[in-house]
Amino acid sequence: MRQPSATTQSGEDFARLADPYRPELLAYCYRMLGSVHDAEDLVQEILLRAWQAYGGFEGRASLRTWLYRIATNTCLRALENRVRRPLPSGLSGPAEDPDAPASTAMSEVPWLQPIPETLYGANPADPASVVASRAGMRLALIAALQYLPPRQRAVLILRDVLRWQAPEVARLLGVSAAAVNSLLQRARAQLGHAALSEDDIAEPTDPQVRGLLDRYAAAFQTADVAALMRLLTADAVYEMPPIPIWFAGRRTVGRFLEPRLPESPADIRVVPASANGQPALATYRRGRDGMLHAHSIQVLTIEASLIARVTSFQDPALFATFGLPDALPTPHEPTMD
Repeated sequence: MRQPSATTQSGEDFARLADPYRPELLAYCYRMLGSVHDAEDLVQEILLRAWQAYGGFEGRASLRTWLYRIATNTCLRALENRVRRPLPSGLSGPAEDPDAPASTAMSEVPWLQPIPETLYGANPADPASVVASRAGMRLALIAALQYLPPRQRAVLILRDVLRWQAPEVARLLGVSAAAVNSLLQRARAQLGHAALSEDDIAEPTDPQVRGLLDRYAAAFQTADVAALMRLLTADAVYEMPPIPIWFAGRRTVGRFLEPRLPESPADIRVVPASANGQPALATYRRGRDGMLHAHSIQVLTIEASLIARVTSFQDPALFATFGLPDALPTPHEPTMD
């Protein structure tokens, strides 16, 4: 019987040791890039680079630290020629007239994307790590990170999200601890405290949150705008990338949605989901062929038991990432999952 070669054995060793770090590397790259699709591609590149260099890995640092060094350098190179990924609310002020014709989608803008929790989820046996993971993946934080220079972005993620010590980050970046602290101070000053706070983080599995989500889904599916408005905060925000406009204020959001929701519950299907550690909904709408087609992934921000923000990603290509089909058969009667 042919014995495995040293190269094959080394590759098998690398895969066994490195695979457990894949979810956290994906989360790190997503925080850096703001795109789940780009992050998945980059993790493949990172692991390939690491595998090719594994024969020279001397173990002076842990394998995790070594992988993060490769990941950081790969992300920084990837960001050299890329523009930031915004949300509509990061580009302009809110639209004033909800009755005006909807703006045309801006497909040329590389918009921020959501990420399903199933791709990066923390250890459920460690509640503290779950809360920290969700705080570090919130959509508001990912959007704010996009406005930091890449090295500041990396330092803030490593120090304030992943809780690395300054000397560790300094060794990883090949700079002094003083330089790391300077980069961190500038990043914190630009982001502010709110983006990193773990206060008022709504757990997607909390019974009150689930109840709120169920009521929102029911009101959305039945086009009950009055019920929807009762679930929103007074200053609620509604945005719909790749459509560049967005709306602020419960009444304005209600006026915008009222003529745009399907009249028949049979024309829409709402499926619960989870994205960025926040409750989410996937919506399907009936097409001319009678099927219900993927329409949007809505990520909800909950504050004080009400919905403060709805970011409705109108990108059917995201559904595969969330493990959802592109289309569903039209039910004989309205159903809810």
